[in-house]
Amino acid sequence: MKAKRGNHSKGSRKSQKWKDVRGKRCRPPIEPSDLQSSPVMASVIKEHQETTRKKPAVKRLKTKAKPVAVSKSFANGAMELDSDESREWKEYSQTVQANGVRTPGASKDVRTCRLDGNSLHHCAARDDQRKHAVLVMQQGQTLCFRGKCFLTCLYGRVEVMGFTIEEGQQSYPLFSPASHSPLTVRAEDGCRDAEDHRSDAEDILNNYLSPASRKKLLKKVLPNSAIILLEPMETPLTRFLSSFSELGGLFNPPVTELMSAILDTPLNGLGMVPLPDDIEGLKVSPSCQESLDAVVGACRGDMDGSAVVLVYGARNVGKSTYIRVLINTLLNHTTGVDYLEADLGQTEFTPAGCLSLLTVREPLLGPPFTHQRAPDHMVYYGQSTCESDMILYMESIKSLWRKRSPTRETPVVINTMGWVKGFGLQLLVDLLRFLPVSHVVQISHDGVGQCPDLTPDFLRTANGVQTHPPAQTALEEFTESHSPPQSYVHLSVNNQYQGAGCQIRTRHQRSNELRDMALLAYLSQLQSADPGPVRPLHSLTPYQVAHTAVALGVLHFEVAPSDMLYAANAGVVGLCCMADKVTSNGRPVLLSRPPVCPCVGLGVLRGIDMARGLYFVLTPLDPALLRKVNCLLLGTTTLPSYVLTTQEGVEGEPPYVTSDYSFQLTGAGKLRVYKGLQRPSQMGTH
Repeated sequence: MKAKRGNHSKGSRKSQKWKDVRGKRCRPPIEPSDLQSSPVMASVIKEHQETTRKKPAVKRLKTKAKPVAVSKSFANGAMELDSDESREWKEYSQTVQANGVRTPGASKDVRTCRLDGNSLHHCAARDDQRKHAVLVMQQGQTLCFRGKCFLTCLYGRVEVMGFTIEEGQQSYPLFSPASHSPLTVRAEDGCRDAEDHRSDAEDILNNYLSPASRKKLLKKVLPNSAIILLEPMETPLTRFLSSFSELGGLFNPPVTELMSAILDTPLNGLGMVPLPDDIEGLKVSPSCQESLDAVVGACRGDMDGSAVVLVYGARNVGKSTYIRVLINTLLNHTTGVDYLEADLGQTEFTPAGCLSLLTVREPLLGPPFTHQRAPDHMVYYGQSTCESDMILYMESIKSLWRKRSPTRETPVVINTMGWVKGFGLQLLVDLLRFLPVSHVVQISHDGVGQCPDLTPDFLRTANGVQTHPPAQTALEEFTESHSPPQSYVHLSVNNQYQGAGCQIRTRHQRSNELRDMALLAYLSQLQSADPGPVRPLHSLTPYQVAHTAVALGVLHFEVAPSDMLYAANAGVVGLCCMADKVTSNGRPVLLSRPPVCPCVGLGVLRGIDMARGLYFVLTPLDPALLRKVNCLLLGTTTLPSYVLTTQEGVEGEPPYVTSDYSFQLTGAGKLRVYKGLQRPSQMGTH
């Protein structure tokens, strides 16, 4: 349930929007006055008391153990225990204690316990007919896994990547591929009334399990337990990615984890494989938790405007993972989080090469390629790095920020590139001066930041690409007013997971592979939502548009006009909307200098018909949006090679693929142009 926004004053709206989720989602206590407010409550109370007498009480051992024999009951009137049942209860109680549930005298930290194979057999049950499993988790227990599934919280609450999932909410898709750290589901305190928890749990289990399985799991339910439903998941995205042999094992445990993975559990057949305690999942360090608390506290406090959080750090330090956890944590308290994408290489919601602005309203429970979506505003830069044209990069960021209403109270999270040295550091300085940032989060590993701390003091003397001391403020840039330089809070996060800061060489984890998967995930929207065989891209029907109706431009490279159509054929193009009207003399319209203009999506230019003067474009965009497109921009984003070489149903040589190619020929390679970046040989002496 999300917080509602009423039509009140600014302070009132903020207090409603940032209402504590725990107080909001828990069942409210019943006051004595409420019990007498209705004439029918007396009969309800009487019925509840009769039900309580009928149901068995929770079995607890007293401080002094008494011998239990067959047909002998406790003095407090609890149900009789036979020898088999007492042994079963003793076995389960030992299992629960071994997995870290807090008991008198237990010293193990409940935050670090993980369900293993033995405990999964005791607290999980599968319904083969309906193809799902039900898992009972005690407070503090965790389930770490590889694979994919739908998770529904039936009872209590659980937490995944900072987002709290409670009973009564929708099912959420969980993605835990081999390309990223495995997901962890953690049981939280569910604020359940101890008196009626057993009857509530029984009603829930009746709907999902057979009587035998239901009886087994019902004994495991405590007031602070959580019951989750796990179902197999198959979507157009997963079917499309799995159709390529190169990505066939994407959702399976990697070789390093497969030997120790827990394979024989009731969760088998659901598309997920539990992992033992020696395999590290997502690890939230103390400094990470402190930064999350600081940002949430600032958003819930009396800030002048919304919190604007800029996150920066070097490559492979967990910056993107931190941002997903931050967004999920904020979504526990507000209905949406604005996200500004300033990282061209590892984008979160779009294929690489796009700068975007959008509002996130659903939790991010998987890597970027699992939640590709259309941004509210986007600019196609066309390259995974901004070295060739840093001025165009900064102008694109500014144009996106101008689209955001200054009166919005939604918090903003800004993702930046992993380029933190040289010109990359200067670009960060420019961003801090152009944008009204309130919090700066620096991600590092092992205490090594690999770049200076971008504190307000550092910013006062630092040089940017476009700015120099004294610092310009965002208000000066956008409104031409004169106000003092804005200050912000600098937070340091030291990641402690294995492999932080190291160059990734494992399969599916290299940066170019992640970019390929994001592009394929975007194109998977072309697949039918109905179950069935995957249709290759070359078998799909493209849209056609006249050469004279759209302009064609090439970004970051100089291409002769006579070769521009050859370069664009079978390429990935940005579908953009120029302000200027396209005029033609009957020939294709070619742009010598592509403008900074809005982009509504990407497409594959799969063919060019010169005789009829048509482009054939394959894209998942709605036709209503396509009618606004009047510009096709070609960047360096390309289809993965295996999409072209492993196409099914192609007779003869695959199109667009050749081995007869040599860079030794004059003009065979692309000529890269660097704008605004002078080499030492180009600098004159003065």
